[in-house]
Amino acid sequence: MTFVKTVGGAVHLLSMAGIAHMRALFPAWRTFSLFAMAMFLFTACGEGADPHGHGHDDHAHGAEEEDYARGPNGGRLLEADGFALEITIFEEGRTPQFRVFPYANGAALDPQQVDLSITLGRLGGKVDRFRFSPEGRYLAGDGVVTEPHSFDVEVKATYDGTRYDWQYASYEGRTIIPEDAAREAGVVTEAVGKAEIVETIDVLGRVKFAPGAQATLRARFAGEVTGVFKTVGDLVDAGEKLARVQSNASQRAYDVVSPITGIVIERQANRGDVADQAPLFVVGDLKKLNVDFHIFAGDLPQIRPGQSVKVSSVHGDATVETQIETLLPTKETATQTIIGRAPLLNDQGLWIPGMTVSGIVTVRREDVPLAVRSEALQRFRDFTVVYAQVGDTYEVRMLNLGRHTPDWVEVLGGIEAGDRYVTQNSYLIKADIEKSGASHDH
Repeated sequence: MTFVKTVGGAVHLLSMAGIAHMRALFPAWRTFSLFAMAMFLFTACGEGADPHGHGHDDHAHGAEEEDYARGPNGGRLLEADGFALEITIFEEGRTPQFRVFPYANGAALDPQQVDLSITLGRLGGKVDRFRFSPEGRYLAGDGVVTEPHSFDVEVKATYDGTRYDWQYASYEGRTIIPEDAAREAGVVTEAVGKAEIVETIDVLGRVKFAPGAQATLRARFAGEVTGVFKTVGDLVDAGEKLARVQSNASQRAYDVVSPITGIVIERQANRGDVADQAPLFVVGDLKKLNVDFHIFAGDLPQIRPGQSVKVSSVHGDATVETQIETLLPTKETATQTIIGRAPLLNDQGLWIPGMTVSGIVTVRREDVPLAVRSEALQRFRDFTVVYAQVGDTYEVRMLNLGRHTPDWVEVLGGIEAGDRYVTQNSYLIKADIEKSGASHDH
């Protein structure tokens, strides 16, 4: 019977004699049956392990890298000449920390007898170094093992005057894609850098005539309408005649004229009608319009006069930039909203009173030193991430994020200025990593 396992990154054949050796190395295992021992080794090699189990564990990254020996605490076991170290990363309820359990001839060893250092070589050339001090029955690392837990590991230990060295690779969220293949797939990258974060609020509104841009015309004196010269849709100038009325009192005729330049939007006068106080015409200047936006109470503290707003028609075929001019001092009864009023230029006649429109109010603009494009974000385990690029290698970067906009997201940590990351088709990188099984083993 033969099993395959990896210790320190090297592949070995473990025969029945090897199982006997493991029994000798760890006396507690002498009570295992051969079948139980085989099942343990298969589990340690990742064949039966629960990839989501929690505990004092190392991090295996992909089926092709999980076949290494594990110790009693679930960590990676490194062994040479009867001396062994079990490497774990503890992260339940705290920031991730190396905890290393030492053994000699299968028995737990006093951590004070071991001098230990671990060096992590990360993608892109960054190196993390850890010194260790005794803490209970293990050696505790002096720093945080930051995400991603993907690195080339170098372990140096001294025990009883003997120096021990191990090296192994422990990768997660990493894949290699040749440059021509990435280009053909439409993968685009750019460097992380500063950006302008523009925070906005969406609002809805209705187009109306501006104050003074609409006039209702009535007869000055009651009488018979003897002539009508304009109808709905006709353009009129200020002072232009719309109708003629014969006064009942004086029997003299007078003209009904428009006080403004605009267009006839209503006509209620016909020849032969008796004019009294009812409206005869309504004239409006379509070049002088407003938008009344409905602002909810939760958004009101962020909106103030002078802020820019992008106005769009319902179908998005017309847009214009304007500003919030005033906030009306009363609430609308039906909607319990405050009206934010903005002037609307209509030189091209795109806007019609009564039209429902949407608005995007810019409430804040700020330059931030570090940001990534919103379209680059993906989910990886419980993190929001982007995928960094170094040559043909792509690797996950867990981000600490700040403010979000449709275009940019502020980055507070997790990636550095100048690092290249995937901005377009990042889902292809995620899919390739998931396919290869390069994932975090908890």
